[in-house]
This record gives sequence, C-alpha cells and structure tokens, in this order.
Amino acid sequence: MQTFILITIVVIATIHLMMASVLSLYSRYKVQYLSLAWIMGIFGALCCVAIPFSYLLRFESIGLLHPFMLLALVGTCFLQGIYPLSIPMPGYLQWGRMWRYASPAIFLIILYVVSLLLGNRPVIVHTYSELADCWWGPDMLFRLAGLGLSVYYVANILRLPRLLVKNAEIPRYLKGYVTAMGLNMVFYIVVTAVFNAMLLLVYFYLFCLLNMYLFYRTLETMAIHLPKPEIVEVDEVPTEEVIVQAEKEDFNEANRRRFERVEFFMQHDREWQDNTFGRDRLCEATGINRHLLLQCLRSQGYNNCHDYINSYRISALKRGVAEGTIRSVNDCVVVGFGSSKTARSCFERMEGVSLDDYLKRKSVYRG
Repeated sequence: MQTFILITIVVIATIHLMMASVLSLYSRYKVQYLSLAWIMGIFGALCCVAIPFSYLLRFESIGLLHPFMLLALVGTCFLQGIYPLSIPMPGYLQWGRMWRYASPAIFLIILYVVSLLLGNRPVIVHTYSELADCWWGPDMLFRLAGLGLSVYYVANILRLPRLLVKNAEIPRYLKGYVTAMGLNMVFYIVVTAVFNAMLLLVYFYLFCLLNMYLFYRTLETMAIHLPKPEIVEVDEVPTEEVIVQAEKEDFNEANRRRFERVEFFMQHDREWQDNTFGRDRLCEATGINRHLLLQCLRSQGYNNCHDYINSYRISALKRGVAEGTIRSVNDCVVVGFGSSKTARSCFERMEGVSLDDYLKRKSVYRG
C-alpha cells in the first residue's frame, strides 16, 4: 500500500506541475489564469517535497489525528479556497486580504514546527481511549486547533457557491467544482480522524480528478472565446468528385472542400433559422456523415456542430440589431433560437458579454 501511495503522489505531482506550466503560459496573455497556475504549482511542489519522506512515515505510526495529516489538511483547505475566492472578492492580487485569511494557518504551522525543533514529538494514538488519556497535552491541543481551523476553511469552501451566485460572470461548472471540493475536504477530515490507507488513496485520486476537471473546463472556456473564422460566401458547392480527389492528394484540402459544401448549404438554404435544425439535418442535407462533418468543422476552428450552427444565428442576430429589426431578447427567436433563455446563454458563452447588455449598448448607439 505504501508503494501505491508513493506512485500516486508522483503521478499527482507530475499532473499538477504540467497543469501549472500550461496555465502559466496562458496567464501571460490573460491574468485570470495566474491564481490557478500558482495554486496548481504549489500542489505539485508540495507533492514533490513529500516524495522523499513517504518511506520515513510508516502507516502503523500515523494513528488518529496525526499532526502531519492535519498540517496537510489545513494547507490544502486554504489553497482550495483561494482560487474561487479570487473571483468574487475580487482579487488574488489583494495580498492584504489573502494574508489575513491565511495568517491563522501560517501561525499554527510555524508554532508546531518550532515545537518540533524544541524537542516536542507527536504522540501516536491508535484508539480513542488512548486519545482521551492524553487529551490535554500540548500536542493534542495543537491537533484540536488544526482540526478546528480546517473545519473553518472547509465551511468557507462550502459557502462559496452562495457567494459565487451573486456574480453573474461565474460559470456554473465552477460552483459545482467548489461544492465537490468542499465535500472532498470533509472526506479528508474523516480520513484524518480514522486513519485508513485505502481511504487516503481514494482521497488522493478524487483530489486529482477534481483539479483536472477544473483545468480542462478552464481551457475549454478559453477555447470557446478564441476568434472564430469569418463567414466567407461560397458561390459554388464542391462536387463529390472534387472532394474525393482532394482526399487522395491532401487531407486538409479535403476538409476545406467539405467545409465549403456545408457553408454553401448554410448560406443558401438558411434552415438554421428553424430552432429544430441540428447536426442530423445538416448531415442529411450535405451528404456528409457525422464523423467527417465534425472533422471538417474542427479543421476550420469550430468546436462542434452545435457551436457552428449557433455562430450563424449569432451573426444574424447582430445584423438584426444593427438594422433595428431586433430590439429585445424576445425578438431573437426569429434567427433560430428556441427561446430567449437559449439565446442569452449561447450569446454570453460564445461572445463573452451579456446579450441584454449588448442590446442595451446598441440601442444607445442607435438613439
């Protein structure tokens, strides 16, 4: 089991350092990725520090509420709260506020390290009866303080979704991530209180999977807001013979030709103005199967078929706003959105601004 946990720590360190390096690169262009890059890097660095000491700490010598487990608990709880807090507060870069939030944990850790340097050694207990016998010792008082501080940080993490709701720009997945991470920290408190190596291994994997989920959703959000290719008028649809010949010579050229066929249909038939129009009808109309359709759309910078169709609807919406034919969110259904709610969510996700704010700003310009 100790070997499995060592391998797990190495894997977690590698994954978090990789995520930190990628986010650090993107933070050079958007500072919003900086706090998450730092936190992922800190977790990776702490795992690297823990690797040489993993064999020094035998599982039979850990026992209940071990101070080292509590130190890791306090630090992890604090770090998990920083990234979501940095958005609504706002500011990871507001060091004074972050310092005040971290100061109890820092003080507790320094105090315990000093006590170790002065010769105090952790009391190992394996049963709660042993815990009761040495309840009022200085080591036990530290454990109680560490456990109480961890509960405080975890409670704040679980409260974050209610704080995040007040900020309309916070994506829904981040609120779900915060709740899941808070529950995972509650699970770690249980592991610390009734130490079990298998449960610790489960916690490590859950912790890593949750951070990977946040990492991929963050990159997905970034990818959605990448500049989309401009719509180019296609006057003549490529024939199947042209596409087959292009596929023999150049794979990318074949995708471009298929995309021209799709563009020709979208520009001339305009079935996308029907809110029931989707991938299957597009495949049937163009004679391109789902796999090749997705392939040619992605070759031109679109994430999926749904986003591609909605890009036409949003383009038509903008034209309607500019011409004055669309003046309210309810008017947006004429371009193919099934409801005003769908129009709002799609516009904000793909354009990065609220549809209501966009309409209000354009109406001011027209006025």
